Amino acid sequence: MSIRDTSAQDRPVQQPAGTAAAAKRRRALLIAAGAIALVVVVGWLVSGWAGGSRSFDGSRVRIATVTRGDLVRDISADGRVIAANSPTLYAIAGGTVTLDVVAGDAVKKDQALAEIDSPELRSQLAQEQATLAGLEAEASRAALDAQITRSNARKAFNQASIDRIAAERDLERNQRAYEGGAVAQIDVARAQDALKKADLGLASARTDSTLLGEGAGLDLRNKKLLAERQRAVVTELQRQVDALTLRAPFDGQVGQVLIAQRQNVAANAPVLSVVDLSVFEVEIKVPESFARDLAIGMPAQVTGPTGTLDAQVSAVSPEVVNGEVAARLRFKSQQPPGLRQNQRLSARILLGTRNNVLQVERGPFLEQGGGNSAYVMDGSSAVKRAIRTGVSSLDAVEILGGVKEGDRIVVSGADAFGDSQKVRISGE
Repeated sequence: MSIRDTSAQDRPVQQPAGTAAAAKRRRALLIAAGAIALVVVVGWLVSGWAGGSRSFDGSRVRIATVTRGDLVRDISADGRVIAANSPTLYAIAGGTVTLDVVAGDAVKKDQALAEIDSPELRSQLAQEQATLAGLEAEASRAALDAQITRSNARKAFNQASIDRIAAERDLERNQRAYEGGAVAQIDVARAQDALKKADLGLASARTDSTLLGEGAGLDLRNKKLLAERQRAVVTELQRQVDALTLRAPFDGQVGQVLIAQRQNVAANAPVLSVVDLSVFEVEIKVPESFARDLAIGMPAQVTGPTGTLDAQVSAVSPEVVNGEVAARLRFKSQQPPGLRQNQRLSARILLGTRNNVLQVERGPFLEQGGGNSAYVMDGSSAVKRAIRTGVSSLDAVEILGGVKEGDRIVVSGADAFGDSQKVRISGE
């Protein structure tokens, strides 16, 4: 038996002529709408391509507007309070240290803080003192010998002077006797020879007296110089022995004690530190890029628990450590009470003010382009443009050329643009 289907019930239906034409029109409209949509999509893609070879979300970049105004150049940093004068005392020689104070003790100037027992240094001082005593005795003996030598030379000179006077008188007597016929001419000639001999003896005695006096003076001078040299050695050793007693260089407070009681230390080992609590300074760390602008005497402001106080730069370190330079600020007027070592304070250094200049917010673009280029917004696109920058502060940078007031610059996030000359910023 076969199963009947519905084919016997179906019959073709003929559409009216007007209905077929309407269906064709609808298909044509659909095709036209699709073509228009395709053109719009292609146009949008072409526009996006023309707006930049790459597209970035506006939330990933920061855009700032170029403005005109006063650019205040300053440096803000966190600093810590340090004592302006806090020397560390060192052992002048090796030995056992006896401490007379502990950390935190208030001390007066020249007060004994510690004693170093150095038998070697004291023994060396005693030996050098004995040597000095011997050299001083030799110098005294040389002075006595010089006096004796000069006395003998003077005695010989005086004797030669008397001999000449006697020879001169003998010649006069023989001359008168010869004229009276009492003596022969030979006696007169003999008297004349005796006078000449006395003259030679006197001249020789005068020269000997001078030379002997100078020689004695040289010997005495050499002995005195040796004694003076030894006295300088003894003075230095005495200073070192006196320095075995460590004394406070000023009124202050003992900071750190770096050794234990009765500890044996080597020469030049640190023993303790003394802090002058009457004068404090603020030490700050300044970025290396601002170090060249710092100078001693620049005005500054220090903000602490008691308010803002005026200060000035007192020192700038010549060394760069970890990209930073250490600087010190000194209070202009009386320092605030209650300051303590290592207390944290905020500091601000005023480098100067440039009036009525173009400026823009400072950002990574300054380092990325070396201050010579930046991405400037042109509608929804960012175009790389050459610019010239001037001085900068912590939050702004001076613009010398390349943009005008009202232009917008991508100050952050441009590192993702790579080498593109033009990019699209979507959602900006």
